[in-house]
Parts: sequence; C-alpha cells; structure tokens
Amino acid sequence: MQAEIIAVGTEILLGDILNTNAQYLALELAELGIDVHYQTVVGDNPKRLENTLFHAFSRADLIITTGGLGPTEDDLTKETGAKYFQEELVLDERAFKRIQKYFQKTGREMTQNNKKQAFVPKNSTVLYNDNGTAPGIIIEKNQKIMIMLPGPPKETVPMFENQVKPYLQKRQEYTFVSRILRIAGVGESAMETKVKDLIDAQTNPTIAPYAKDAESILRITAKAKTKQEAQSMIAPVAEEIYNRFGHDIYAEGETNMQTVTAQLLLKKAKTIATAESCTGGALASALVEYPGISSVFLDGTVTYSNEAKQKRLGVKQETLQKYGAVSAETAKEMAEGAANTAGTEIGLATTGIAGPNGAEENKPVGLVYIGLTIDGVTQVKQCHFVGNREKIRTRAVYTALDWLRRELLK
Repeated sequence: MQAEIIAVGTEILLGDILNTNAQYLALELAELGIDVHYQTVVGDNPKRLENTLFHAFSRADLIITTGGLGPTEDDLTKETGAKYFQEELVLDERAFKRIQKYFQKTGREMTQNNKKQAFVPKNSTVLYNDNGTAPGIIIEKNQKIMIMLPGPPKETVPMFENQVKPYLQKRQEYTFVSRILRIAGVGESAMETKVKDLIDAQTNPTIAPYAKDAESILRITAKAKTKQEAQSMIAPVAEEIYNRFGHDIYAEGETNMQTVTAQLLLKKAKTIATAESCTGGALASALVEYPGISSVFLDGTVTYSNEAKQKRLGVKQETLQKYGAVSAETAKEMAEGAANTAGTEIGLATTGIAGPNGAEENKPVGLVYIGLTIDGVTQVKQCHFVGNREKIRTRAVYTALDWLRRELLK
C-alpha cells in the first residue's frame, strides 16, 4: 500500500504551528509496513486543496489528511473528499448528538455552524471523537482509501491509535517490527561505515542509519507474519551490532541520554553534584527531568564568573590566572569542588566557550572542558564542538552525561 500524508491548514503552511502529526503518522505507517512517499501541506484554499488531493490519489492508494474538519467555512477537507469519491454529505445523527453532549459537558454554547461537523460523506465509516467535536472519516471506494483525521494532535493520536490503526492492520498481510539502537560518541558516517557490510547484505531485516541531535541511530526492521517471528529475525542482527559497538549503544527505543544516566546513578546509588559555567545549568536541568533523581542529585551550581568559581567551588586564584577559566586545570578543580562542597561521591563540571564571542588565542569557540571526579579520582576531557551557541551547549551536556554513563558501567 502506497500512502501520502496531507496536512490541511494555512497556519501549518505559514509555520505558525509545527506539523507534529505528519511525523507521528509517518512513524506509525512505517511500523505497519505502509510506504509513505510524499508528505504535503496545503492551506485552507478549496481549489488548491482539491488539486492536491486529486494529484495525491494519482500516485497513492491511501491518503491520510489531518485538519480541515472544523466548523468554519474554510474547513473543507471532507467536502473535497466527498467530491473526489462522488458521495453526497449526509447528517450523522450519532455524531451530532455527541457534539451536542460535548458542548453541554464543557458548559459552552453550541453555535449553528458546529452542526456542519456532523455531516459526513455517504457510505463512509465515521470515527467518533472522544477528545473533541470533529469526527474522523474513512472512505474506501474503487481501491482507494481516504482517512480524514482532526488537526489537534490530542485528537489525532488517540483516534489513529484506537480506530485507524486496527483498520489498517486488517488490510496488511504482514507485520513490521522495528528495534531502535541509540548510539553515542560515534558520528553517523562512522557508524554507517562500521555496519556497511550488514547494510549491503540486508534483505529482511533491513538496517537504516540516521542521526538525531547529538547521537546516531540504527533502526532494524523485520517483515514477518507475526510480531514474534519478526523479533526473532531481528535478534541475531542486533546481537552482531552490539558486538561491534559495545557500550557505544547506550539504549534502545524511545529514550534519551539523561534518562539512561539518571537511571544508572539511581541503580548504583551514587550521589552527584554539578558545577557549570558554559552550560549555564543545562546539565543540572537534564538530570532533574528524571523523577526521583533527588535521592542522588544533591547540588547543582552555575559558577559563571571567576569569582563564583573561587567562592562557591574553591577553585584556586592562581589556577585561574595561570590557565584561565576555560582550561583542564579549572575543570578539574570545579568537579572536585562540586563534590567536596556538596559531600557527594561524584562531581561533574563544564567550562568552555559557547560563542559566538569570547574566543581567545588557542581557545576557539566550541572548546569545552569536562571535569569528572568519582570517589576521589578526577579526570578531564577536552572537547571541540561545532555549531551555534545552543548546539555547543547541548553537545557539552550530552557528552558529559555520556562520559558519566560510561564510567558508571565500569
């Protein structure tokens, strides 16, 4: 089955709203083994919407739209769909009663134009909305399928998950299962080179490499009759990849570095304090995103000035004068100072030049030192990051957490 996703709405076209629905639907369709070759965004213009839909059906069997099902005159998705399938719009009494009940429940007045949402193409399947007023619609005719979903993600996601996904699963002979391996400290091209022989030889399962933020990802996907059979096909491929990357693979599935590192700290029952300069509290913020981290994360300081480094952490004045704030020596004393003042087993510190200004001779923008002390043993890592200020700071936090993770695994 060839699919196309069409997001309807001028607010998306102009960039006022981020099109998260397309990302969600693309991932879900891939898992179902449905190929998505095109994604389109079209504004609330009847002629352009009609042209987009008719053109999409010339190259796809399945069209999924989001948006354009509201009560206003410029909400025209179902009218356009009805025109393509040559079906008249009829009132769905159940949908109308649900809309009335929704307004009664919320205490809002229902206006006459809301009744428009209860009209659906004749001979269609109605997807009743438990999280809003607009029902979704499925039309299947002449080997073409159109699935219309409401625009708000809080309505789109549950409607797809509970009603559309089971509908599509019944039309798929095979199931597709993916296993995502998250890799730290290895660039996308280096990662791909390391598994190139596996990618070149792939048939089923397939291996797809890609990069996301500061990490690289390998997605292994198998096609089989059952989920269990697909998982069995993936297992030996994943094992071989683990043999090649070892601890570079920090997790599987939908997670992130701060979650994995926080879980390790809790598992090892190691207390930690952070001291930050260039990352400005982002390192502490990343850790406290994890619930329950307060039992091991005892203290976090942002010591941006030299005076603060001396006063709060005990960094020596001669160290700062001789080596500067951005130096291995300062990072070392910051990490040790964080642990000593907080009475923790671990101290983790960052100091660097995030830019765009502040570069010095032999100290370019992107130079970051990370200090790490664990049980009285201190190490310092020198890093060179590229990108804008935000990217440099993000990569510094990610690298610091990754280094801590690796040390905790020893």
